[in-house]
Amino acid sequence: MRINWNILKFISLMLVVMGLYAFSNQRSNRKNIAKINVEFIGDQNLYLTEGTVNKLLIQKYGRLENVPKEKLVLNTVEKVITANEMVKSAQVYLTIDGELTSKIVQRKPIGRIEGNSKFYLDDEGKRMPFSSNYSARVPIITGNVTGESLKDVYEILEFINKDDFLRKNIIGIHVEAEDNYQLKFRLNRFVVNLGGIDNLEEKFSNFKAFYAKANKDKTLENFAIVSLEFNNQVVCTKI
Repeated sequence: MRINWNILKFISLMLVVMGLYAFSNQRSNRKNIAKINVEFIGDQNLYLTEGTVNKLLIQKYGRLENVPKEKLVLNTVEKVITANEMVKSAQVYLTIDGELTSKIVQRKPIGRIEGNSKFYLDDEGKRMPFSSNYSARVPIITGNVTGESLKDVYEILEFINKDDFLRKNIIGIHVEAEDNYQLKFRLNRFVVNLGGIDNLEEKFSNFKAFYAKANKDKTLENFAIVSLEFNNQVVCTKI
């Protein structure tokens, strides 16, 4: 059987050309954005959704799939995302496969203000709008909320969040006036008069000692007001 070397050479040449074309096409595709990926870091209570992030990017750039990588400035993309009031920080990068990934840290609310203005107070003491996607289970702040009292409320909330017992049980703070704050507990009818934010550690330590004893004696439901305003003591008013 005679081998037709010309045909074999032609077939080999065609295979080489097809391989080079496929390789070139693959490299060309890798130069474009192939996919958008959004990841939320930490708390998975999504005040902001992947769809919202994609919408932000579309409004700024249009659809990003197949856009050449070199046309996209990653720092600018990060600024577009962090401009959203739900975002604390964002890191944006491109993979070698052409995936545009955004890693987003959301802001974290620690209190819900229900005054003349309604908003969350976040863990940096800044105002944060409500989200239509998720409602945070945080203490509700009512009463005469002003700029100065808001600073005090933030300090109280910070202290509460560092203590497991307080974080699980305190559901509200009422602002009677500056330096006059009341606390509402989840399972108890009494109101705790905290007074000002001076000596918070001592006040809460005294309260927890009182609570443990009254709970053991089954007398918690006998009290209407528990006052921590006085130095190193807990003064109670019975129902």
